[in-house]
Amino acid sequence: MINKDFSRRNFIRLASLGMATVPLACKSTKPMATQQRDRNLRFLFQGDSITDGNRGRNADPNHILGHGYCFSVASKIGATYPDRNLQFFNKGISGNTIIDLENRWQQDTLEIKPDVLSLLIGINDVNGFINKKKEANNLTNFEQQYRKLLTSCLNQNKEMLFVLGLPFCVPTGSRKNEFDQWHTPTIERAEVVKSIAKDFNAVLIDYPQVFAQAQKKAPLEYWIWDGIHPTVFGHELMAREWMKQVSNRLSFLKPLVYSI
Repeated sequence: MINKDFSRRNFIRLASLGMATVPLACKSTKPMATQQRDRNLRFLFQGDSITDGNRGRNADPNHILGHGYCFSVASKIGATYPDRNLQFFNKGISGNTIIDLENRWQQDTLEIKPDVLSLLIGINDVNGFINKKKEANNLTNFEQQYRKLLTSCLNQNKEMLFVLGLPFCVPTGSRKNEFDQWHTPTIERAEVVKSIAKDFNAVLIDYPQVFAQAQKKAPLEYWIWDGIHPTVFGHELMAREWMKQVSNRLSFLKPLVYSI
């Protein structure tokens, strides 16, 4: 049962506790073939509305990556290394759950043949759980389907690098008065992602911790306007953390991290 006495003041403390449980193996300690590669890489960003970023649905290169964290990541990397033939794809779709991803995985992931797959999913699964939707997944099924998707990628490319983001929710906007309902199931799914990241030797991006630390500099509303969707400033924080963590596996990104 969710503790009804939870307050906004506990947010940083709880996020910090969550960070402490991240397995050391997730810290990108194992060598991979991708660690030394810096050319001809295909980066694919998958997920829900946070990744979608209102991206274009045609070939217009001005809008194809949306206006979220993946746009910021791609713009920085692509502008810095125009000679390395790096390609970036955004296939996030607003409202998607893990089931939705599974239904379009072949076309929107496997057929793209990414070398680096960045995935952020789970908050819409929380929404389905809270609102008792017929198609909602329980925690066990969420984990099974998540693992199934990553396994299918390894069957295609055993050297694929996974970048897994933890789902997050904060007490702002429309989520402020409902945070007691949202907090625990979000944390539960984040713990599942941590376990999967360890087993798949993935880069783990702890977005909850990023925003907990950001709260020390500005109110949460400055970073996430409705409890789920980041502002432009929040997306930039996500992009910076993404590059920081991924640079531990793709060392050519290190200069970008140092310049931030």
